[in-house]
Amino acid sequence: MRDQVYRDAHNQIVDFAFNAEVAAVFPDMIRRSVPGYETMVPVTGLIAARHLGDDGVAFDLGCSLGATTLAILQQNSTPNIRVVGIDNAEAMIAGAQQAISDPRATFVRQDLRDTDVSGARVVVLNLVLQFVDPAHRLGLLQQIHEQMAPGGLLIVSEKVRHDDAWLHELYDSSHLAWKQANGYSELEVSQKRTALENVMRIDTEAEHVERFRTAGFQRTEQWYRCMNWASFLVYR
Repeated sequence: MRDQVYRDAHNQIVDFAFNAEVAAVFPDMIRRSVPGYETMVPVTGLIAARHLGDDGVAFDLGCSLGATTLAILQQNSTPNIRVVGIDNAEAMIAGAQQAISDPRATFVRQDLRDTDVSGARVVVLNLVLQFVDPAHRLGLLQQIHEQMAPGGLLIVSEKVRHDDAWLHELYDSSHLAWKQANGYSELEVSQKRTALENVMRIDTEAEHVERFRTAGFQRTEQWYRCMNWASFLVYR
């Protein structure tokens, strides 16, 4: 279904929420909003699947409709792996459960900070940390580090703010032009940006890397970058 959530002028722009209206159009919304998403997700699945081995457990935190969960499952055919998708949005969990019937996948409606990932060989935060209150981001990463298995891999994909103001503005304006090229009107772009102002707060690459280090992780490698979107491999 085509995303038309912000097509018409709104008298009042409320904060963006992952509700039923968004869930219904989410695949189209994210495909037309995030440059490189159609590369980021399948390659994340491939890397995660390799790290799981024959019987590992992965957690897809903030799984939305389960695209990353499905990508992992498709890249690892062994019967004993498990992928647990976690999201606090009822509509997203319902959609994931309806779309993915693989018995190796489980979907749970839960807050990320209440999720125990003990023993996980892989944890994925795919375009999720940017929606977590900045005051809680370090604590969430510390919790994941403490609970996941030794040698575990955390994969974090985010919109990032470039340290260089000129480059950030170049990427940001290019991103807006890219969305318009994908069929979004100026009104849609403007209204969605307003809706996201209070709920999506982005960090620089340096801030992410320093936070991973402070949380206890040993090594960070940026494996993907497309304009102002990046993905990191973070080793426990």
